[in-house]
Amino acid sequence: MRVRDENKEQLVRQKALEMLVKEGFNGFSMQKLAKAANVSPATLYIYYKDKDDLIVKIGIEEGLKMKTAALKDFDPAMHFEEGLRLQWKNRSEFWLNNRLSYELFELLRQSSYKEKIFESIFIGFKETMKAFVMNAVKNGELKPMPVEVYWSMAFAPLNNLIRFHIEGRSLGNMPFTFSEDLMWQTFDLVIKALKP
Repeated sequence: MRVRDENKEQLVRQKALEMLVKEGFNGFSMQKLAKAANVSPATLYIYYKDKDDLIVKIGIEEGLKMKTAALKDFDPAMHFEEGLRLQWKNRSEFWLNNRLSYELFELLRQSSYKEKIFESIFIGFKETMKAFVMNAVKNGELKPMPVEVYWSMAFAPLNNLIRFHIEGRSLGNMPFTFSEDLMWQTFDLVIKALKP
């Protein structure tokens, strides 16, 4: 039995992430990955059962990194504005510094892998976010609303700014670059909309 080489495994993982984002699921293959990582195809099967196993594992790894970043210094008992501000800071820093992760998640959202990957990632995360929202409602800091409305108001504006930045274009194909000033201007409008 061949021994796992952590450096080789990391290289395979990085190349897989790059290829998935560039070529999508249909253009990605274990053969192409082996060639890009300069390893034999048999080496890949030391780390992953097959293509699906690789995609799921990489999706979960990247998702757990995002979850850890989003929850950095966060406490669900925080005042609503303070907690949401920290969420925007943490999430924007992670996505802007991990562009491939962002693009992989956009790809995963539209795939059959979504449920399996997101299910694993959001264990504990959903409960923390729910406690945060419930505390804010109980304390009169947030209007009661369906979770879909809350998420659309609280996070979709930030996600759109990041997407515009990563694509380099906004509406009307205008050039766009993310800035903290734009982010906090958007955040102030979101807070006004969410507060009672």
